Amino acid sequence: MRIALSTGGGDAPGLNAVIRAAVLSALDRGWEVLGIKRGYYGLLGEDDVVPMTRDMVSGIGHLGGTILRTTNRGNPFAYPVPNGDGTYREVDRSEEVVANSKALGIDAIITIGGDGSLSIAQRLVEKGMKMVAVPKTIDNDVSGTITTFGFDTAVTTAIEAIDKLHTTAESHDRVMVLEVMGRDAGFIALHSGVAASADVVLIPEIPFDVDVVVKKIRSRDLAGRRFSIVVVAEGAVPIGGEESIMGPSMPGQAKRMGGIAGPLARMLQEKTGKESRSMVLGHLQRGGQPTGYDRLLATRFGGEAVRAVAEGKWGHMVALHSPNIVTIPIVEALREVKRVDPKHDIVLTARATGISFGD
Repeated sequence: MRIALSTGGGDAPGLNAVIRAAVLSALDRGWEVLGIKRGYYGLLGEDDVVPMTRDMVSGIGHLGGTILRTTNRGNPFAYPVPNGDGTYREVDRSEEVVANSKALGIDAIITIGGDGSLSIAQRLVEKGMKMVAVPKTIDNDVSGTITTFGFDTAVTTAIEAIDKLHTTAESHDRVMVLEVMGRDAGFIALHSGVAASADVVLIPEIPFDVDVVVKKIRSRDLAGRRFSIVVVAEGAVPIGGEESIMGPSMPGQAKRMGGIAGPLARMLQEKTGKESRSMVLGHLQRGGQPTGYDRLLATRFGGEAVRAVAEGKWGHMVALHSPNIVTIPIVEALREVKRVDPKHDIVLTARATGISFGD
């Protein structure tokens, strides 16, 4: 058996732990393992396909990033090609992926990525390729799994930031607005905001009224708590408003979201008269060493992916159905988008403990 590994989409802490577990598990079976560089670029002649050895994955489980590198611009079904005048057109290069995979003698591919990578994997399965998927996203927005690796690390990074903002906010009686990642899902904002005792948490699933946020800040002032911490997800939207987009995306790339923290802080300062500062945590949430939880989850995912290949579970994704790791059809994971349930117990507990969601 000769298998290949691919990491696509945004990076997430724990990718190297998946690679390590999958490579070692496959080599233990006597299989050959190849690594496809930068998503599918290696199969499109834009990068390399390299043999994976024990030495290559030795000591990488605790490292952030991915030794195979990644891209969120390499969809083979809509590959961006320059027209020569600064514009781009999209072409379907999926048949090249299929043909080059066969030419390399690859029997199966383990693809590690988020919803975009899962969609690509499913379409390649429909073209006859043998694929098993591993869900990856710091946003925790992949359905069919309780959580994904990288999420815990991102939340931990956000919690550390909120803890530090508390001290400077209280020292200066300021309003501090922290923007975290998550795209259209509010899991990072919700989990970090509740765990770090934020005063306001704004998420995409609950559109907010800025006047309600102002009311919360003023009520804290009246109670002698003259500072406030506002955690806002990059995809949060005001009632009747639109999400913030950070300028144009690169060709073949999904929309770049973010930038809500600055305008929100300025608006709060105008309405409350209190000095308000903003901070965008940004890609710090993607970097650094994965937490112990993410390392273990990623390792379990990598091991299960190899077992799924051995059992011929093509078109399946490994998933956490606590306490077990299972496999489910990729189409099941793609059936609906995972978002925060506004009636979830975390939201209800947050409200009961005084956190405002701006509604």
